[in-house]
Amino acid sequence: MADKRHMCLLGRTILCALLTGISGAEVTRVFFSSGEDVRLSCNNALSGCTSTTWFYGRLSGSVKLIAGGVKTDTERHERLSLGSDCSLNIKKVTKEDRGRYSCRQYVNTTHHVDDARVFLHVLHVSSSSSQSEIRSGRSLTLFCRLYYYYYDRVSCDALVRFEDLDLIWVNQAGVNLQTDSRFQISFSSGQCNISLTTTLLNEDHNREWRCQLKHRDQLKTSATYTVKYPTPSETKPPSPVTSSKSASAPTQAASADSTLIPVGSSNSEKKSSQTTAASTEQETQTPQTPETTATQRGLN
Repeated sequence: MADKRHMCLLGRTILCALLTGISGAEVTRVFFSSGEDVRLSCNNALSGCTSTTWFYGRLSGSVKLIAGGVKTDTERHERLSLGSDCSLNIKKVTKEDRGRYSCRQYVNTTHHVDDARVFLHVLHVSSSSSQSEIRSGRSLTLFCRLYYYYYDRVSCDALVRFEDLDLIWVNQAGVNLQTDSRFQISFSSGQCNISLTTTLLNEDHNREWRCQLKHRDQLKTSATYTVKYPTPSETKPPSPVTSSKSASAPTQAASADSTLIPVGSSNSEKKSSQTTAASTEQETQTPQTPETTATQRGLN
């Protein structure tokens, strides 16, 4: 029994070391939602920022983002900038940006003082349905996930218990949707994900639902999902293509007040027209019977 208590105490000690920083260097934990602009402070900066180097790291290793005040990262070059106070600015943060950021000072190529470390966690909301599938009467599931970083060694369950984190879904008035039977809310500690499932109603168009992240009962960040139904033009099927000419349509006689537009025809069409006219003229002539011929001779 004593061994189990010792192991439990040892586990808590290791977890505490991971969450507070193994080397004893100052660690700042910040929470943002995807799409926000992020500012990471460099608490050990020297004047001028020419001695400042920013690193981004995970277990796989670290890369230089800014060296000597100059951007060196090519993948996120356009979204990164250095503030006048040597802080690192990231535009429109994504879930892939979560991780460990370290601000280091070099004086005459020598590492000066301890690194200022920042752990960036990103809250991201996604939908199970594409935009064209979202409409009244359909089922919708929303996922709100916290992409966290604690040296990638701490489980979400341990993080939630140790840090007293809480993920909740609320409506526009801030009311917890867990209390509404219309919504099914479930939490997955394996992925730090809280899902919301409901059947959409007509009045849900333009309605907002927010996922909030609280740290020890203090709101840290939130991500909003707005229900948007497709417009009629987006849901209306395309009209069938019709031709101005139809082979099966019967020919109608032109009305008295209609205007006939002459259309040029080929030689073969002209010959056909002349043959047809000659035939019509022959059919309209009076047939020459023997009685008619005799009468004509008597008159002569």
